[in-house]
Amino acid sequence: MLPDVQMSKPEIPIKLNRVGAKGIKKLVLVGRKGRRPIVLVSTFDVFVDLNERLKGANLSRNFEAIDEVLENLTSRTVTWIEELTEEIAKELLNRHEYADRAEVTMSAELIMKKKTPITKNRTQELVKIFSNSSIVRGSKINTWIGVEVWGTTACPCAQELLKAKIVDRLMNCGFSGSDVEKVLKSVVLPTHNQRSKAEVWIQLKGFKISLESLIEIAKAGMSCEIYELLKREDEAEVVERIHKNPMFVEDSVRKMVEKAICVLKNVPDETMIILRQENEESIHQHNVFAEIVASIGELRKKLI
Repeated sequence: MLPDVQMSKPEIPIKLNRVGAKGIKKLVLVGRKGRRPIVLVSTFDVFVDLNERLKGANLSRNFEAIDEVLENLTSRTVTWIEELTEEIAKELLNRHEYADRAEVTMSAELIMKKKTPITKNRTQELVKIFSNSSIVRGSKINTWIGVEVWGTTACPCAQELLKAKIVDRLMNCGFSGSDVEKVLKSVVLPTHNQRSKAEVWIQLKGFKISLESLIEIAKAGMSCEIYELLKREDEAEVVERIHKNPMFVEDSVRKMVEKAICVLKNVPDETMIILRQENEESIHQHNVFAEIVASIGELRKKLI
């Protein structure tokens, strides 16, 4: 009989919080009402805790759990991605009798169709979607879903600085105050831009939220959406929209809060949500970041 080395005692008897495998690729079929199912190339990270009495976890059981659960669930069309992570987490705990906790994270890239703002040409948008489920033996499962969306923002500070310089130049050229005001209302003022990454995560407790709703919330923090394909008329429109709607990264997260309260009207007050944005600066070497972690109830009270 071959030895089971994982079950031997470790030289250093210390409990580990997470032991597992990362980067497991699987195809997941997600159904949509009245439309063709979406095929997602998904990546799974799976973990269990490991007590101080065992040298290692039986990682082959992780792969078996994913294969069997995915086989069972994808024999029919999956409606909600969190169904997968919840079932896999439960199965991991069942198969690792020595573990007290299991955790599964799924990430995938979702291709969404959209139209350009002026010419209405069809183009595509890439959005990352996530589901994370963790369970402690004897407790209820804890599940979060999330999205990552890219857009663009314009800096309001630099725009105001340039506005002041433009006013001075026009006044020095002999334009009257009323003429200067007309010019400023007629033109789009320049500023520097950022590629912006927004994330929205929400904790699920007995209810469902569509990924489209989370994407809508994430986009609220952008000066403008971005597009893979743009004709000249579209490009001019997008640039104008960006500069007409400048915002700091702090503004972006607050805009996301406002949109979340509007979109998530039926979500219970105790529901936790994470809203964050990171902007890749174009004239600095650093990036800027803002985040809020709060319950929906707390945010509702702030906006009453």
